[in-house]
Amino acid sequence: MILSCGEALIDMLPRTTAEGEDAFAPYPGGAVFNTAIALGRMSAPAGFFSGLSSDLFGDLLQLALAEAGVDASHAVVSDRPTTLAFVKLVGGQASYAFYDENTAGRMLNPDDLPRLPDDVAALFFGGISLVAEPCGSAYEALMTREAKARVTMIDPNIRPGFVTDEAAYRARIHRMMALADIVKLSDEDLHWLLGGGEIGALARGLLTKGPSVVCVTEGAKGARGFTQGGEVRVPAARVEVADTVGAGDTFNAGLLASLHRAGALTRVGLEALDDRILTDALHLGVRAAAITVSRAGANPPWAHEL
Repeated sequence: MILSCGEALIDMLPRTTAEGEDAFAPYPGGAVFNTAIALGRMSAPAGFFSGLSSDLFGDLLQLALAEAGVDASHAVVSDRPTTLAFVKLVGGQASYAFYDENTAGRMLNPDDLPRLPDDVAALFFGGISLVAEPCGSAYEALMTREAKARVTMIDPNIRPGFVTDEAAYRARIHRMMALADIVKLSDEDLHWLLGGGEIGALARGLLTKGPSVVCVTEGAKGARGFTQGGEVRVPAARVEVADTVGAGDTFNAGLLASLHRAGALTRVGLEALDDRILTDALHLGVRAAAITVSRAGANPPWAHEL
């Protein structure tokens, strides 16, 4: 199983009723949640770990996971509320009102960490759940505990507007990248963390810190993968873009699903990863992300669409 560990929330998206009144409609979301959904839809063995609520919004999240074939048995369910993100669109630009105080996801703490069965082969981390406390400490503790025994991957998916203590957040991300076997960053995330410089040089610098694989996505330019053995590049697929919500999350799922199918999602397999397997994994990530951006919202493809 590939266990995605991080936030799940409800995006309250603006809509207009039949009577012409402004309204909001609830949609399951969250970066790590989206990756779990995408993995399940691609028929990969997918699980999800987070703090989930027993309220009606938590029920929506659990239903979406079940419909995608994602095992949520490791999640911690409480009567705390679900995180809500109200979205306002002005001239096509989104702004957010974020309600996260004392929520089921936010209040996850290191004492809540599950004992994982042997069938959990890999763990994926990232998103805004690494910013807040106490959940950020819980996810870091889980990664630290499991990194020696299982494959770990991180995509920080940095949202500077959510970062309240930049020094502490940067330190956490660098610690977790050093623990990870796979690090994935957008080009924007890479520069936010490491400053200016050529992408290849920055990515190869990260490899010296501990990871076996570093992947960098560059939007319309495609994606690049770096190992100790070299670099591979995959062009972006040409599609008409509806929006980019969930693109990176879906890419992560495609990458992990492909590595799993190739039998390479092991620590030994990643250390000896050849260019062909990495190229195939990048291709699936890019193809899956292209389908997601071609339709509104975070709506990853199912296996039959790929």
